[in-house]
Amino acid sequence: MNTQTQIHMPVIEKNLTSLYKKWCGAEPFEIKPMQAHGSDRKYFRIFGTQGTVIGVQNDDRKENIAFLSFSESFAREKLPVPEIYAQDIEKGIYLEEDLGDETLFSFLRSKRTGYDFPPEVLHCYKKVVRALPGFQINASQAIDYDVCYPRSSFDKQSMMWDLNYFKYYFLKLAKIPFDEQALEDDFQTFTDYLLDTGSDYFLYRDFQSRNVMLKDGEPFFIDYQGGRKGALQYDIASLLFDAKANIPNNIRTDLLREYMTAVEEKIEIDRQDFMQHYYGFVFIRIMQALGAYGFRGFYERKSHFLKSVPYAIRNLEWLLGEADLPLELPALKDAWHKLVRSSLLRQLGNADLRMTLRIQSFSYKRGIPTDDKGHGGGFVFDCRSLPNPGRYPKYADLTGNDEEVITFLQKEPAVDAFLSHIKEMVRMAVTNYQERNFTDLMVSFGCTGGQHRSVYSANWLAEFVKNTFKLNVEVRHREQEMKK
Repeated sequence: MNTQTQIHMPVIEKNLTSLYKKWCGAEPFEIKPMQAHGSDRKYFRIFGTQGTVIGVQNDDRKENIAFLSFSESFAREKLPVPEIYAQDIEKGIYLEEDLGDETLFSFLRSKRTGYDFPPEVLHCYKKVVRALPGFQINASQAIDYDVCYPRSSFDKQSMMWDLNYFKYYFLKLAKIPFDEQALEDDFQTFTDYLLDTGSDYFLYRDFQSRNVMLKDGEPFFIDYQGGRKGALQYDIASLLFDAKANIPNNIRTDLLREYMTAVEEKIEIDRQDFMQHYYGFVFIRIMQALGAYGFRGFYERKSHFLKSVPYAIRNLEWLLGEADLPLELPALKDAWHKLVRSSLLRQLGNADLRMTLRIQSFSYKRGIPTDDKGHGGGFVFDCRSLPNPGRYPKYADLTGNDEEVITFLQKEPAVDAFLSHIKEMVRMAVTNYQERNFTDLMVSFGCTGGQHRSVYSANWLAEFVKNTFKLNVEVRHREQEMKK
């Protein structure tokens, strides 16, 4: 606790005692400071005749006014937010409902073992995404946007603030080189694109797992004081790409569908148009988050904020392989790729990012597969020098998945020698990638038809890796898929 906090704490507690007594007619039994994360607000749990309540002190008057005004609007719409019991704007304090200590994030961590996403957690997340449109749509007309702070909408100025926050507090402090003017030009292009979608909804702004409380299994929502008008896509992007929540990609897809269905129960949307802009808002949210991590971690030296960086970088890597933005952003994309290639950023805070090894077989007649999800690296092994079961009529209609072909190739010394060399190369690469927290590596096996030798080799390597390393293994037989 610093000296400034020690000086002010008795004064804050005295003011909270006075407000509590004014509210319920009796002084509290006890006031205990609570830990605050990433905020200058001070929280206290107050014990008294009314059970427990939360006392909040915040020197930012405009922020307090926004939070209290929004809380009143949400309460009128019967949305799940903490009840406000009493307030004293001049002293920067208020009393609110005690929702307990369990956040959506702490619930996820308590239920998770390794990298799984337990059913009870998924069920809870579905409740949260179904509730979000109530804030964005139902309450949007009830909000007094004149109290929004610092701006009434997530407009071009707001976006540029976020992008420059990313540029100066993350790119520069992480020593990522960039062309200042070229990057500024891309920022202009990018923000124009993001603004080309509906923005008449309430934008929660910081909709993430630590700002959702769970009380008796039901979600309640807090920390919406930064809200303003904006697009639907931003908040759901914030939740699904919440860095340390580390939500698996298939779960993200399911939750996004759940969210869009909930939106469609309230208003009509064009899903294709929604998705066209969705990934743009994912990118700007990740950049905003990285700016915050850089400011708090690199600049203010609060190292625990840097623990989220590797997860955000992994999300950025996935986006670069999956999201197709329909605009040219050469300088910005170059900066993104430099971040993804940084071993240093991936190892901040001793994060443990689970690696995925993608193994596939292919036919050289149709060309070598491109790596559309990773860094463009990996291995391509040519199996055409190996004995070919396809030359024999009895194997012609079989593949490397069939027992007869497997037995044939297992008996060939050349195949064993070939795979032994590959095993050591892949072992070395996977070990190195895991040490550097890289999350994606592709290994491809090719033969003449993509049917026998390449299929067998891909399956063999997958089995070896599964038994040797803790990682995800994806196996694809390209030519066999084409025949189905």
